[in-house]
Amino acid sequence: MVAACLRLLRRIPHPLLQPAAATHCLFPAPVAKAALVTQSCPSGADRVEGPFSTLRPGFASNGNFKHQWHHKLGSSVGAVLIGHAAFFLGLSNGSAFAQEDSVSPAAASEHAEGNAAGLQRIEDGSVVSNEHTVKWRIYTDNGREFFQKRQLDEAEKLFQAALLEAKEGFGLRDPHVASALNNLAEFYRLNKEYEKAELLYLEAIEILEESFGSDDIRVGTAVHSLGICYHLQLKLAQAQTCYERALKIKGRVMGVGHQEYAGTMYLLAKVLSLQGKRKNAECLAEESIRILEEAGLGDSPTCIQRMKYLSRELIKSKRFAEAEIWQRKILHVLELSKGWDSLDTAHAAELLSLNLGAMEKLKESEELLERCLAVKKKVLPEDHLQVALTLVHLARLTLQKVLNDLENANSDVTAYYLAKANQLSNDSIRITEGKLNSSRKDQNKINSTSATDTDKIAATAILLQALIVIGFIDVTAKSVLGQGMSQSDDIIVRKEQDYRSVEDVLHKCISLYKEPHTRRLVKKAVKQDYMMCLRKLTVMVQRIHPFPQMTGLQELLVEAGQIIEELAEESTRKK
Repeated sequence: MVAACLRLLRRIPHPLLQPAAATHCLFPAPVAKAALVTQSCPSGADRVEGPFSTLRPGFASNGNFKHQWHHKLGSSVGAVLIGHAAFFLGLSNGSAFAQEDSVSPAAASEHAEGNAAGLQRIEDGSVVSNEHTVKWRIYTDNGREFFQKRQLDEAEKLFQAALLEAKEGFGLRDPHVASALNNLAEFYRLNKEYEKAELLYLEAIEILEESFGSDDIRVGTAVHSLGICYHLQLKLAQAQTCYERALKIKGRVMGVGHQEYAGTMYLLAKVLSLQGKRKNAECLAEESIRILEEAGLGDSPTCIQRMKYLSRELIKSKRFAEAEIWQRKILHVLELSKGWDSLDTAHAAELLSLNLGAMEKLKESEELLERCLAVKKKVLPEDHLQVALTLVHLARLTLQKVLNDLENANSDVTAYYLAKANQLSNDSIRITEGKLNSSRKDQNKINSTSATDTDKIAATAILLQALIVIGFIDVTAKSVLGQGMSQSDDIIVRKEQDYRSVEDVLHKCISLYKEPHTRRLVKKAVKQDYMMCLRKLTVMVQRIHPFPQMTGLQELLVEAGQIIEELAEESTRKK
């Protein structure tokens, strides 16, 4: 029975190897800073967003706005010069399949020239100023402000009007029209209207190719933006083609050691990884990191996030030892730059700890997790979801230690550690249930926010992990100690809301589906996690009670089976 428990525990998806949907719900996406401008603005390298990041603003003084996006691929502010003036070429945003990479700015270019309202210097140095160019600039600025306020209908109308005025004022095939096309494309992409955005990007690229040639850096920047649009749609072949073309242009014009070149290389690595070409992806990601390190940016947020991405790719390939090297490097950099009382440092240490746990380096893994928990409790409120997440990681690791050392431990020691794991799990559950119950009281409020939904999704995902751990604790206790957790009641005072048996947690898991305030989350946001949890708990109950006699237990198992069947059928229909 114990050996079976250990095998089952190890088959729980490791936190480092869980699908993207599960990991994303644990770490809410940050606020992205973007720009939709026509004034001069120096270029910035690509960035990819994810947990715990704050993106740097663009460089134009009036060209940035903030907005919350849950699924991000990357953000890059690109500007290329047209004569003496800068020409904006797009902010590229992110997606669910990408983690965060902060912006690494290129050298700032001056943008004072050509900034007077209604004036733009063009290739031959002359100045175009007329009624339409003035309106073009006003509409663009106002459109950006409305977008910042989330007044999307008004913003769309203004960007469309700006495009019409640019055509009237500069001519149909003028590069400034490409700028207006790009701004409208950015609006549609950020609003997830990718097909509209794609057509506008293509038209902008066509104008730029006519004006400057197919190998011009302005074309390369625009093609890069189109590649991100394809990337977000998971049109991977098209995205790869765009990134490769942009990479070729940037390498020729900027040099293969430039940060912009490294940024495009990094996004190309992500696309190749999604296509299953992991070896090539890992090589490109590592080369992208090397370029930043040689530029003196080895401790920059950009470089750190790329190292995190590379370590995750290595873990997916189960190359844990290689991933450990990168994770230790990340932790070392953050310890020096931010110290231990930093959530960034704690998060890096937690990822290293999980990897060490997968490698059976349990002592060091436990020490790191306990240190992370202390930092989080110091920096965050005690009922924060990040605290709950570390608690469940510690509970799982404690159980893993028990199962690995059963031969050398006496029953009192085993009971103590099982009780400790049980307490950690229950503490995590209390935090997550507190979040879900508070949202239950507010479920009838009209003004619900996406941040609240994100918290509820994260709470549900963490709760499901904790329920699985408690189920394994009970199975192990009944197998080793002969009677569940009752022998450890003198070690830990049982709280009324504690879950002590696998039957309890199975009932709780079923209730998540039955209760209206969590059913939507289970069916939409964490369906796969929920089905995995319900299946594992059902198997545990059946192992303990192969011939259940209690009517209540039989009904519980039947109900669990019906829910699994219903969710599986729903998933099949959607496919």
